[in-house]
Parts: sequence; C-alpha cells; structure tokens
Amino acid sequence: MHLSRRSLLASATIAAVPAGPEPRERLHTGFERLAAEGYAILGGQRVGIVTNPTGVTRDVQHIVDVMHKDTRVKLTAVFGPEHGFRGTAQAGGSEGRSTDPATGLPVYDTYLKSGKALADIFTTSGVDTVVFDIQDVGARFYTYIWTLYDCMEAAQLAGKRFVVLDRPNPVTGRVARGPVLHKEFATFVGRQPVAQAHGMTVAELARLFNKEFLSRPVALDTVLMTGWRRADWYDTSVLPWVPPSPNMPTPDTALVYSGTCMFEGTNVSEGRGTTRPFELLGAEGVDGRWAAAANGLALPGVRFREAYFAPTFSKFEGRTVGGVQIHVYDRDAYDPVRTGIALLVTAKKVWPGFAWRPDAWIDKLTGSARVRTMIGAGAGTDEVTGAWQEELAAFRRVRREYLLYR
Repeated sequence: MHLSRRSLLASATIAAVPAGPEPRERLHTGFERLAAEGYAILGGQRVGIVTNPTGVTRDVQHIVDVMHKDTRVKLTAVFGPEHGFRGTAQAGGSEGRSTDPATGLPVYDTYLKSGKALADIFTTSGVDTVVFDIQDVGARFYTYIWTLYDCMEAAQLAGKRFVVLDRPNPVTGRVARGPVLHKEFATFVGRQPVAQAHGMTVAELARLFNKEFLSRPVALDTVLMTGWRRADWYDTSVLPWVPPSPNMPTPDTALVYSGTCMFEGTNVSEGRGTTRPFELLGAEGVDGRWAAAANGLALPGVRFREAYFAPTFSKFEGRTVGGVQIHVYDRDAYDPVRTGIALLVTAKKVWPGFAWRPDAWIDKLTGSARVRTMIGAGAGTDEVTGAWQEELAAFRRVRREYLLYR
C-alpha cells in the first residue's frame, strides 16, 4: 500500500495505533516507513544523518549503506555521537572526524558539541536536513537522547530541518519512573527535567523537547512506527538487537540500566569489564551479606545472587570482587529505579568501604543531591523513593501530552 507524505507524518492516532485487537500488526520502524515511501519527505534535499551501529534494517544492513546506494535520497554526511558512528569508542569517547571507508561519506563528530559549535558543523557539512536514527534504552542518563536534544537545538540555529525516525523503547513505554532532573544539575547525562526512566520513544521525546525545552523550536518531522504498543518489550519486535554502546550488550542490560547505572556514582563496580555490565555489581571486601540484605527486601520481580568476578577494565581491573548479580524473573513487576536505590541503601549498610565518587557524579545521574544526602543520612528505600513522587507526578502529566502510541 502506498503511504502518502501526509499519512507518513500523521499523528499517532492514525500512524501508530493499530485498529482493533489481535492479530498484531508487524512492527515497522521509522526508517522502514521512510524507505517504503521512497524517501519522499527527503526529496531534493542534501541529507545528513545522526546515527551509530544501531541504525540497521531488520536484515542488519546499516541504513547509511542502504541510503547511500539508493538514488531516491541524497545522503551527503554522517554525524557520529558518543562511541562513534561505527561504535568503536568506549564510554566518554568518540571516533573523531573521518571518512567512512564503506561509502566515502564525511563523518563528523558531535560528541560533547552543542549550540553554535554544533550548528557550525551542520553548516560546514552543507546538508539541508538532519535525520536522527539511534536506538535508545529508556534512561535519562543515556546520552543519545541529549545528542538528539543538542542536534535539534543546533539544527534550529543553523536553519536546518530535523527529521526523527522512531524506534521502540526496549523496556516498554508504560510508565515514567524515578527522580526528575533539577536544572541546576544539568549536564550531558541530563539536560532538562526528565524522569530517570522516561518511558518514551525518541520521537515522543523530540516533540516534548521541541515544545517544552528548546528556546526556539526546530522545523521538526517525526516518522512514527506502526505495530508498536506501549507495553511491548524489545523481544516482541522481532528486530535485531545491536548494542547501542559497548556496555549495553543485550536488552537485559537495558532492563536494569536505569537503576544500576547509579553505581557509576560510587566506588562499587557497575560490572564494566564483564560480560554482564550493570547486572553485576561488586567491590573488594563485599561478601554474601549484600545479596542476603537485598533479597530480604522482597523487591517485586527480582532476586539477587551472591557473585564474584574480576573486571577486565574499569573499576577493580584484574582484581576479584564480591557482590551481586541481578536476576529479573518478572519484568512486568520489576521497578529498576527502586531496585537501584535499594541496592545503594543495602550496599552502604553491609560494606563499611562504601563511598560516593568524590566528584558527586551521583548527583548528575540522579538529577539532584537528594539521593546522595538522604542515603548518607541513613534513609531507607521507601523514604528515598517517596521524596520524588510529587515531581515525578508533574513530569508524568507533561509526558502524557506527547505520547504517540497506545
């Protein structure tokens, strides 16, 4: 069936919500719908794309390679985020400026660039339209959504059009959870007041950013998915999983990440340098008392196994540490942010060596000093999580206006 430009860019009530009950419609990503329309909305324009290894078709061809070969679209530049366009850089790194050997296209580095500096890159590239297609994982501190924000702002400054191709939130879009960022704690792991687990897709976030946070809106189009519902987990999509970053190897990692990434703000290993980053947590001197304390809380949907491991890089590189492995047995009942807080609280209780990073990184991750100061003062899980409920309710009300899928 031919999709008109109007239908392709329609509101969610037309473009994203399947009519009626089962059978389910097969999921089509924003890129699949764009290609099915013959790239009509990009016709006659020089196009640059912000993407990384997750920008693939369901038969695992990279969309840059696909678009480069297609005469219906004029792809002239690629923009790489943190970890790089081809994904070779570790956390806090990028691949720099290069020429893509597969296509000969110039690849510009966007990492840690924003405002006029990023706008100048878009101007130098000579593109008319900037397209964004990166798989997110649903957590505020995962930097790709702030690459999206920075690129939207820069595109507006440079007078460029912006198009977002949607992909699923792999941990569902059912609900927002956790603390909301306080503006005075804004960094690249959180530019604006968004909940720690936002429960949105990148197209929904783009629309929220454009109306709520950008000082001047960019000329924005969003190409929505079909066949996705808010309660869908990634494995229901039948899409291939490509690690969005080196320490996000599976959808299981994404499931726990919005909670256990908080351990980046401590002296406890968050499992980097293992095959189960963010599922394994540990430090020298920790023993089975941590798993016992965490299991004693009877948190819904999850159990904790006493675990020992030796990271190959990052914290405790080459040394054996003790800790826990997270085993989620009911992902619908599991609350990753509450679980992360419970693990911080119990780690501090059972291990005398527990400490926050001296740069107060936990404040940047959680969006305020509250988690650090409350846990430091001896607050329990219920007290800490209860402290952000009012601001979370306010974010949920704003979020509701931008939800595009049933």
